[in-house]
Amino acid sequence: MSKPALLHADGLKRCPWPGEDPFYVAYHDTEWGVPEYDDRALYEKLILDGFQAGLSWITILRKRDNLRAAFDDFKPEKIARYSEKKVHALMQDAGIVRNRAKIEGAIGSAKGYLKIMEDGPGFSKFLWDFVDGKPIVNNFKTHGSVPASTPLSAKISKELASRGFKFIGPTIIYAFMQATGMVNDHLVSCFCHEACRSKLRAPRLKPKPSKPDRA
Repeated sequence: MSKPALLHADGLKRCPWPGEDPFYVAYHDTEWGVPEYDDRALYEKLILDGFQAGLSWITILRKRDNLRAAFDDFKPEKIARYSEKKVHALMQDAGIVRNRAKIEGAIGSAKGYLKIMEDGPGFSKFLWDFVDGKPIVNNFKTHGSVPASTPLSAKISKELASRGFKFIGPTIIYAFMQATGMVNDHLVSCFCHEACRSKLRAPRLKPKPSKPDRA
């Protein structure tokens, strides 16, 4: 549906998807679309988006604290070493998404993450290089205009799959790109559109060393 931005009681216009749910609105206002450059945080968000497959995002948000506790705060170095006993224990945890394929996918993705960290400048740099280190700013007027996936999300999906990541289809990756600010898909009439572009978290990627002056 081509839904425009929604005017809230506080006088601010927001994207329509969080509705009036205070918990969901807080996520929209403070997290969604804010550029994230931390390696571990990007891994966590990627895994959470994978857990969302077939579910609503609000379901994952409400389980996020339980998931963090169950998955050792999403520390890839710990998750990569999970045993079958640990997987079995997670499958008994009613506070999380008890899906064996997704749990095992998180383990496989943790191994892929560690390999990227060992081989190069980091997971953040690996991902942000796909957008030349800065967010793609879109200018959609209605929610119905926002795509579910793009050729770029398909490209990133394919690259991650080749490195052992799981539950990273093009649609999941595009949702991940939106959540982490790799693309700014707040509607142009939403107050967060401009905030995410110019006022919120600045990049923390390491700058290239400057060349010494020559006499």
